Amino acid sequence: MTKAFMTKTFMTKTLRSRLKAGVALAAVCAQLTVAAGPASAFCGFYVAKADAKMFNKSSKVVLARIGQQTAITMASDYEGKPSEFALVVPVPSFIQKSQISVVDTKTIDHLDAFTAPRLVEYYDPDPCEPDYRGGVLALATATPTAAIPAPPMQAYPGVKVEARYDIAEYDIAILSAEQSDGLIRWLTDNGYKIPAGAEPVIGSYIKQKLHFFVAKVDIKRFDALKRAYLKPLQVRYQTSKFMLPLRLGTVNANGPQDLTIYALTQQGRVEATNYRTVKVPSNVHVPLFVAHDFPNVYKALFDRAVARQDMHGVFVEYAWDMGWCDPCAAQPLSKPELTELGAGWVPGDSGKAVVNRWPSSNPPSAFVTRLHVRYDAQSFPEDLNFIETSDRENFQARYVLNHPYAGAASCEAAKRYEASLPDRFKHEAENLADLTGWSQKTIAARMATSGELPAGAN
Repeated sequence: MTKAFMTKTFMTKTLRSRLKAGVALAAVCAQLTVAAGPASAFCGFYVAKADAKMFNKSSKVVLARIGQQTAITMASDYEGKPSEFALVVPVPSFIQKSQISVVDTKTIDHLDAFTAPRLVEYYDPDPCEPDYRGGVLALATATPTAAIPAPPMQAYPGVKVEARYDIAEYDIAILSAEQSDGLIRWLTDNGYKIPAGAEPVIGSYIKQKLHFFVAKVDIKRFDALKRAYLKPLQVRYQTSKFMLPLRLGTVNANGPQDLTIYALTQQGRVEATNYRTVKVPSNVHVPLFVAHDFPNVYKALFDRAVARQDMHGVFVEYAWDMGWCDPCAAQPLSKPELTELGAGWVPGDSGKAVVNRWPSSNPPSAFVTRLHVRYDAQSFPEDLNFIETSDRENFQARYVLNHPYAGAASCEAAKRYEASLPDRFKHEAENLADLTGWSQKTIAARMATSGELPAGAN
């Protein structure tokens, strides 16, 4: 085993162990760039990924849409008492029991890992062997409230309980309403704590003649299932509007929320129509120490990107035809997984992955767009409206490490190579300062500590 390969293997294991920390997620509805395509496929070593769990107060939603059929899957790594979980979601029409299901959390985690921002690294070849092509590609293998007993049925102005369902651990009711005060009273009396300020938002949904999907946990059924977590809920419906309601999530939010949206569509990339859609900075060369601090680097990068858009942007972190991937940050999703998420139109064998590493002549008809939004009531006064475009150009948030050649070399080309390195290191430091807002002095000190620069260099 070569020293270079041993170093790469150690670095990968170390980074994976550091990326496992998770944070509690809140239920979403209750509460410069260079595109990489087949011609620019690279042969770099996959190092690490930045998944959605790195962000506090974060939710994950999968939207699968074909024609006017939408499936919305809402994931919440809820860590409170199951009895205190509650969810209120505006939906466009009456929902039948057959339109509701639960999804395996691992499926959404898999999609998150597959689309996550990633770090890759290259090793410079021997400068005295200009025809040498180095580099080995290695792919990674894979606000709730306390529920109380429902009161005796009584009249609530303009409110009608259209249906009640038992789905897995959840008790679900489908409501219609004509008055916001009556609906709030019903929700409050049934254990859904509605924060002050919710009435105008709920009233706007009532004016749109939306129904309300409300859910809480049946503790006896949950205990009988012997699971330590709540499964994500999925709702499927027909609607001409491709949108995601998020304003209820701003009413009682303690600060901005992070939302990651994974849109599965048939034609191409998804973008917002009522907010600016922006790609995060990508394909940028950064110092080697980033390998040991990628989560913090990406969080700082995203914070700066949000600030530059005054928190009014919808950020693209990944957009790719699922017929192939390069590099794959996780094993491709299988047809059963995609079907579970609502993309039942994707062809393929029942147990096999539906994507390949390289483009095929007949790729599956599915495109995934990963969008990241940081929002509050002031910056996002409207729900998110989307459009599916015909743009199938590939994009991924990707950051590049370049290891200098460490072997012995004495040719003239080696001397020129050695002389070029200080400028390259300086450029990498400038890139990182621009991405994160960190001072170049701090970056230079960290590069010196990691051995990239001599102590005291700047």
